[in-house]
Amino acid sequence: MTLMLAGKTALVTGGGNGIGRAAALAFAREGARVAVADYEAEAAQATVALINQAGGQAISLSGDVTRAAQVQAMVDATVAAFGRLDCAFNNAGIAPYQVDSTSQSTSEWSEESFDRMIEVNLKSVWLSLKYELPVMAAQSAGVIVNTASIAGMIGLKSATAYVAAKHAVIGLTKTAAIEFAQQGIRVNAVCPGFIETRMTERAVANRGDQIKASTPIGRLGTPAEIAEMVVWLCSDRASYVTGAAYAVDGGWTAI
Repeated sequence: MTLMLAGKTALVTGGGNGIGRAAALAFAREGARVAVADYEAEAAQATVALINQAGGQAISLSGDVTRAAQVQAMVDATVAAFGRLDCAFNNAGIAPYQVDSTSQSTSEWSEESFDRMIEVNLKSVWLSLKYELPVMAAQSAGVIVNTASIAGMIGLKSATAYVAAKHAVIGLTKTAAIEFAQQGIRVNAVCPGFIETRMTERAVANRGDQIKASTPIGRLGTPAEIAEMVVWLCSDRASYVTGAAYAVDGGWTAI
């Protein structure tokens, strides 16, 4: 069986849990060497242990994706360990409840909560692009996938800064894709719907039946299902795909 990413190197931010961990495992399964970055160092190390136990090759990195020097250090460490950077999955992010804004309307969000959401969910993606793109340009090749959301395609009540950030991630994705297409770099976004992760636990606990009823497939997605899209986008099988944002949402946005 031919592995989709044999001999490639991948960097995954937010790789300690959920979608990031599933993607890191999928990258390794498809033959890539993986740098797993997470603010929670122990979570990143746990993902690396799973990869190594399965016969893969990985390193763990920790740092704050909202700080330029630390993002640059993550990219530099990946290149130092593996010699190049072929794939990057810019996945780190937070949910409204993590900035104390659950069930708050646009006028109720605090400035502090708004700023923190934009910093983690948008600025971190831009910083990642800022340091990944020059490395890939020097190689004349590379693929980047950014985690957006169905909230980057539609509006969602009580998620104003989250929605704003995810819409902006899609805009960043399209712009970078245009700018770097002639340098052999593809940039796309994946837009998960409601996925079974710790970020959605509260929403599911409060309105799980409603979410499932609003999803044509009738269930939540799994992190592994998002990972499959990410790995495909990073492979040569998606060689003509750039500047796109893919909903992986069980049909939620089709309604």
